[in-house]
Parts: sequence; structure tokens; C-alpha cells
Amino acid sequence: MSLRRFLLALAIVAVWGSNFAIIKIALAHFTPLWLATWRFALVLLPAVFFIRRPAVSWGNLAAYGVLIGVGQFGLIYWAMQGHISPGLASLVVQTQVFFTIALAMRTTGERMQRYQWAGLLLAASGIVVIVLHTDGSTTPLGLAVVLLAALSWAGGNTASRQAGQVNMLAYVVWSSLFAVPPLLVLAWAFEGSAALMTTLHSADLGSWAAVLWQAWGNSLFGYAMWAWLLARHPAATISPLALLVPVFGMGTSAWWLGEPLPAWKLAAAGLVMLGLVVNLLWPRLRPARTLA
Repeated sequence: MSLRRFLLALAIVAVWGSNFAIIKIALAHFTPLWLATWRFALVLLPAVFFIRRPAVSWGNLAAYGVLIGVGQFGLIYWAMQGHISPGLASLVVQTQVFFTIALAMRTTGERMQRYQWAGLLLAASGIVVIVLHTDGSTTPLGLAVVLLAALSWAGGNTASRQAGQVNMLAYVVWSSLFAVPPLLVLAWAFEGSAALMTTLHSADLGSWAAVLWQAWGNSLFGYAMWAWLLARHPAATISPLALLVPVFGMGTSAWWLGEPLPAWKLAAAGLVMLGLVVNLLWPRLRPARTLA
């Protein structure tokens, strides 16, 4: 991967990581499913009237829209409403890395190299350290739901790679056409119209800004660019970068929301970073060692 694409990926994971604190802010005034509905409605509109539909099948667009809109974010929002803390949610959902690689190995025949396994094991050990030090601010149900969200994210990654090299901004916008209707039905069925009216009357400018950040920062920028990278690089190279999301997630949650950031969290973040360094730099260091 070139330095420019690496910096793009780093910017994406920084946006995604900080977003967990922003989600928590939005959930103070929005119920989870209505929040997800508003988010993807603002991804879809008005952009769908100005961006041509990408040259992919309706089935592929539908798969990505449902997996990301309903499966990933609908579930994460629900879990974060009292079932898991923002920092821990930013961590657990990164198991999508392993789900994505497993799906890629199954569907495309990709095989991981030994240095990639070493990098993933180092990063995974950092995640284990964090999990072992959780403070009871989560529930087994919350963990299970976020793991299911991670699996849905991995499925969305697979769908976007199958779409190939298309206009990924258009892909994200048009796939939202299939995210909004099921989210709207689920929000209406499980949270009701009263929750919608309460939100419309009580949400302040900060909460609406958080919704816009979900739509424009995370979806239109983050997911479009992430899908663009996945279409050009093996999943085993791109997906481990998402392990940086909990670093940004825990940092911004500590800064904005006052979540504790003890030494063990910093040590775990160091392991994650070391795993990423091995995964990204070893292929460049190995030829140099051979020449030496």
C-alpha cells in the first residue's frame, strides 16, 4: 500500500473511532433505530438525485445496504443504549477484521502470510487485554449484539469487494436506498411514532450535528473510501487497519465523555499498534534484509 493510501485509511479509522463518542451524544436524544433511520436517510437524500447509480446489481446494493445499515449500525446503536460503553463498543466491533478475512478466504481463496498472522496475533492480544479489564459497564447481551454487528460489517466488506472498482460514493449512497426502509419499519414497530415525535421536539443542534456526522463523515466519507480501498487491496492488508478504531474510540471517549484511560489500556493500544506495524511494514523490511 502506498503512503497516500495508508494515510487515507488512517483518516478513516480516526473518524470511525471518534464516532463512538458522538453516537453516545446522539443517543441522549434519539432512540437507536430512529437514529439509524435518520442517518441513512441523510446519506440517501438528497445525494441520490445528483449521483448516478453505480454499475452493480441491485442485489449487491441491497446486500451492502442491509448488512451495513441494519446489521452493523442498527445493532451497534441498540447495544450502545445502555448495554455497552462507547470505548468497549469501538473495541469489540473490530472483530470484523477476523470475520472479513475468514469470509475472504472462503470466497476468494486469499491466504494470509506468516507475518500477517503474527501482526493479527499481536493486535488480538491487545484486544484480549482490554476485554480482561472491563469494568462491568457492559452486558453479555451487549457483547453478543456487537459481535453480530461485526459479522454484518464483514459481510458488507465482502459485498463491496464483489462490486469491484466502481464509484464507491455512489455505491454507499444508492445502497442506503435498501437500508432506510427496513430501518424505518423496525423503528416504527419497536420504538413507535411517539419516540420520533419526542426526538423532533427535544433534540438540540448538537444532537442533529451528531446525526449529520454519522451520515456525512462516517458513511459518505468513511465507508465510501473504505470500500474503495478494499476493492484495490487484499482484505488481509486493509482490514487490520480497523484495529486502530478502538485506539481513537477509547481516546475520544476518555476526552469527551470522561471514560477512564488507565495504564493497561495504553499497553493494550501499544500491542494493537505493534501488530499493525508488523502487518504493514514487514513486506517492505524483508526485501531490505534479503539485499543486506
